[in-house]
Amino acid sequence: MDSLELCRELAIIIVAAKICGLVARKIRVPQVAGEIVAGLIIGPSLFGWVQTSDFLGDLAEIGVIFLMFNAGLGTNINTLKKTGIKATLIACAGVFIPLICGALLFMTFYGWSAPGTEEFYRGIFIGTILTATSVSITVQALKELGKLSTEVGQTIMSAAIIDDVIGILVLTFVIGLKDPSQSIAKVVFSTALFFVFAVGAGYVIFIAFRKIDERWPHTQRIPILAMALAFGFSYIAEHFFGVADITGAYCAGVILSSISDSDYISRKMDIESYMLFGPIFFASIGLQTNVRELDMTILLFSVFFVIVGMAAKVVGCGAMARILRYNGSDSLKIGCGMMTRGEVALIVAQRGLKMGLLKEQFFTSVILLIIVSSITTPIILKLLYSRNVTKPASIKAQ
Repeated sequence: MDSLELCRELAIIIVAAKICGLVARKIRVPQVAGEIVAGLIIGPSLFGWVQTSDFLGDLAEIGVIFLMFNAGLGTNINTLKKTGIKATLIACAGVFIPLICGALLFMTFYGWSAPGTEEFYRGIFIGTILTATSVSITVQALKELGKLSTEVGQTIMSAAIIDDVIGILVLTFVIGLKDPSQSIAKVVFSTALFFVFAVGAGYVIFIAFRKIDERWPHTQRIPILAMALAFGFSYIAEHFFGVADITGAYCAGVILSSISDSDYISRKMDIESYMLFGPIFFASIGLQTNVRELDMTILLFSVFFVIVGMAAKVVGCGAMARILRYNGSDSLKIGCGMMTRGEVALIVAQRGLKMGLLKEQFFTSVILLIIVSSITTPIILKLLYSRNVTKPASIKAQ
């Protein structure tokens, strides 16, 4: 691809992604869903104006690193400490149940395979996609209802944060097992070793950044150094420890999440992500999906993928909330609040495609899950709160 052709395709991607993203936001669907649809429109599914290439793939990879770094920056360590064991247990159930249900769904459609086989890992990976929760839509819905500061609202928000952390760990572990030269013990050891390194080096880096932040607050050198840290940790994670580069980027964000200028870093990093790398990444999901090649099996699978994906979160998180002595109504709200999927699910799916654990046509299932869950979750929450508007949203004190 020559430079002129590349400029043409980048212009088409950016304009189409932004137009579709704005339309999506107008109809109360996540903007990323619109950007994915843009990829479907300009890609082989419809007009064929843009084709995937190695260069666009590299730009999309940078977009993934930015997204995961920003996700790490948005992790509130203090909130995680305060919510403690309840949110952690709800998040664990919200990862485990969808993981198992997703794997069983895949094997029901495509055959039962013995542990250790390629198809077995494909099934586990389908379950891994379902582990991630995107809480942004739920947070907005709870804000509009005036329920974000309640016990239920705070539990949902904290559990979703922990949910993503556990989901990244699961992703790291499953990708490690994909390598036939890796044993379970070796994957566990290398993953644990990386996190030991991340904690140790992260503490030193955090102290250094805090001093820089105190001396030169709100200066360009801080986000520049932060960007270097994101890329550096991504490289170290994959090259030296065999851990997914996005895990390194996420850890880099967590390291800087508690410094004073974390919001400033996030805003500056978001400029590149919002204007270029983010749209390219999400549009590339659509570009890699050709709906003309879909058959009835994958379409039927997509329907069940959406149903199972949403129901598994309700059952997993809601049941654990009930065990933790939340009342029935609040348990259901917590389960429904955790149904939404977004960027992290797409990032996991894209990583699976790169590693050969996922075929392109399964992106259709992920896209449908994001759109359906994002539309229905606010509606369901509103109905649940309006049904018992006179009842206090609290847990049973024990």
